[in-house]
Amino acid sequence: MKNRPVVVGIGTYQQKANFNELDEALILMDKAFKVAVNDSGNQKIKQYIDEVQVPKGFWRYRDPARWVADNNGIKDIKTSVTKIGVLQQNLINSTCNKIVKGKIKAGLILGGEARYKILRSDIENQTFEETKLTTNPDFYIKAKDDLHLKVEEDVLGLMAVGYYAILESALRSSSNKSFDEYHREIANIYSDFSKIASNNKDAWRDKSLNSKEILIKSKDNPLQAFPYNKYHCTSWNVNQSCAMIICSDEVADELDIPFSKRVYPLASSETNHMIATLQRPNLINPCGMKLAAEFILKICELNNITPNLYDLYSCFPVAVSMFAKSLNLKKNKEMTITGGMPFAGGPLNSFVIHSTIKMISKIREDNNKVGIVTGVSGMMTKQSYALWSKKPVIDFIHKDFTNNAMQIEQPIEISSLEEGYGKIIGYTIINKNNKPVSIMFIDCDDGKRKLITSSDESIIRSMEKKEWVEKKVYFANNQLVH
Repeated sequence: MKNRPVVVGIGTYQQKANFNELDEALILMDKAFKVAVNDSGNQKIKQYIDEVQVPKGFWRYRDPARWVADNNGIKDIKTSVTKIGVLQQNLINSTCNKIVKGKIKAGLILGGEARYKILRSDIENQTFEETKLTTNPDFYIKAKDDLHLKVEEDVLGLMAVGYYAILESALRSSSNKSFDEYHREIANIYSDFSKIASNNKDAWRDKSLNSKEILIKSKDNPLQAFPYNKYHCTSWNVNQSCAMIICSDEVADELDIPFSKRVYPLASSETNHMIATLQRPNLINPCGMKLAAEFILKICELNNITPNLYDLYSCFPVAVSMFAKSLNLKKNKEMTITGGMPFAGGPLNSFVIHSTIKMISKIREDNNKVGIVTGVSGMMTKQSYALWSKKPVIDFIHKDFTNNAMQIEQPIEISSLEEGYGKIIGYTIINKNNKPVSIMFIDCDDGKRKLITSSDESIIRSMEKKEWVEKKVYFANNQLVH
């Protein structure tokens, strides 16, 4: 196939050092790109790159893609920055689709974070200043809808951990496991993940953790949002970058890029149906996710493809569990090849590029390996799946199930009841102003949804020890009445 997309160059870069020895994100991305070019085996690949895409990070650069391109002598390109709220897999999908349609010959995807340098600046009392890039990219790509409702933001804030913790409680309640058994299972899974990360040269943490170190709160492992401690959560404070070069098979042939370097995207699926967490008809079984997963599984079935490598998105344990269920996988250490975001590192908006690069390297090592990489955007809002292989047994196919999901699943209305009864469908406990607060999503008797809270210490202690999901409660003025 003339316009068959293929990955020919991959690069990652990581730094752990004192402040003055650490680079900012811009430089990290440039270094990862240079690694990717060298990895391809032919410097001329740079001449074929038509576009450079970058998922937005914590940094403030307007157009880092243009800077990297200019710094490497790449001219006549289009650049884009993809805002938070857009699936990272979407960058790969769009590049592959443009290659298939003959719109571009090659595309470069870059990602990078330097949060560790910022952290070191605080520790070492240094001043951190980014390079100022004031030129806008050719395209800003952003999500169509906001990720939160105001009522959610007012109580849970913008950080993801509380939202995911509520989803985790809903999954726990449906698991038929005891309260403590479920939490031990999470800790065991993430302990296995940490062991894999400790053997991953590209991972941020090189030390594995036992399940008790993850399960039990400590100075090094403080509570973030019940039941999540620090080691349950993605690790943002990293200095990591990545680069992926995708071109057509025709370009790869023209440049004599060895077949040993080539890894093919076979299929991808995604859903971008936006429903705020509080309004989801089912917190843990979104229909779009089900449709996207079934598509990939069907592709495998119809073409006699057997995936044997997985990297399931792992910002928080519930994401791993939901993806495993969607793919009919048992929960075990084989759900990751990176070691997961708490241990491999969780650069804010580019981890899927990192996990895909790791998948490509694993497939290069064994031609019989076939891998699935999953991704998330928002509060488990949007999901993606991608199937990778050394053998291009089918032409690349991509399916977006957003419209299908929109027809099936509609948001639940927010209740205006000042007081009444409702059933808890998910909850968490967070610290606000140095005091614990319980936050609950409830299904009210009017058939609508509501967020309520409680600062009652006895209730909070009870919620930490036994299941409150499915409990019928009385509320008044958005507070649980004991």
